[in-house]
Amino acid sequence: MCTCINFKSKDNYFGRNLDLEYRFNEKVVITPRNYEFKLKNKSVIKTKYSIIGMAMVVDNYPLYAEASNEKGLSMAGLYFPSNACFFSEDNTKLSLAPYELIPYFLGLFTKVSEIRDSLNNLVITNTPFNNDLPVSDLHWMISDKEECIVLEQTKDGLKIYDNPIGVLTNNPPFDYHLMNINNYINLTPYYGKINFSDKINLKEYGQGMGAIGLPGDNSPASRFIRASFTKLNSVCNEDEESSVTQFFHILDSVSMVRGSTVTKENKNDITTYSSCINIDKGIYYYKTYNNNQISAIRMTEENKNKKELSIYDLIEKQQINYIN
Repeated sequence: MCTCINFKSKDNYFGRNLDLEYRFNEKVVITPRNYEFKLKNKSVIKTKYSIIGMAMVVDNYPLYAEASNEKGLSMAGLYFPSNACFFSEDNTKLSLAPYELIPYFLGLFTKVSEIRDSLNNLVITNTPFNNDLPVSDLHWMISDKEECIVLEQTKDGLKIYDNPIGVLTNNPPFDYHLMNINNYINLTPYYGKINFSDKINLKEYGQGMGAIGLPGDNSPASRFIRASFTKLNSVCNEDEESSVTQFFHILDSVSMVRGSTVTKENKNDITTYSSCINIDKGIYYYKTYNNNQISAIRMTEENKNKKELSIYDLIEKQQINYIN
């Protein structure tokens, strides 16, 4: 379970809620330029661009959940169970394991338009990182300052969808979400016109009644509608603090509270962290379930030009500002 959005005020932003019933030793990780990635297809790439995002690091390999490069190209992998289908390596195509997609595309490209040809030639393989880390069923949202797409590989093959909404959750496949949003065409944030009938005198008795019918459950389809409604109707000042604050408020509208969603294994699905990346300035903001304070890490020139990864532990202890 997860929700990913992009957002524009004066600057451009990209981020997500990571919803899981466990932690994966995630850190904020900056991959420098010219960092070497050995791919499962036996090739080796060196990053042209520095990358910042949330990752688990195994043997100096950052396994990114979401990230942005220094040019603003951004990408996030979201859970896509049962529908995701990965194939054997194909020597006639660009064969990449799921965990390789983010470092490959963010390390070598600057815009969505640049990577479309590569995506059309892509096959996502069923190759795990190692025996302890099996393949995760994922689909991806890819965004830059101009456009946004969704990448899904099912049993029917690779699908690339334009994403004019700039939101992605989980199942069903993305074309369902694009169709389903039409069912909510009459929702409005305004104190609106009464459409029920002109034969009886109906009156609104409180603010927000124009959005009655906006789903409030935590299912992927409902979170897609709620995040889209909240984001597309968002009103925000353009300064950095206002923009980042608003971004997290949008994510809060679809966050998972412990106890509200219990898995079939009887575990609590929660929003373990929320992230917001200013893709113009290379600043990664985050907060965790246990610490509501927003923390920020900048991708500096020193980070970009180091020989090794820059790894930052998350601040998990709640930060409370005592006034007296």
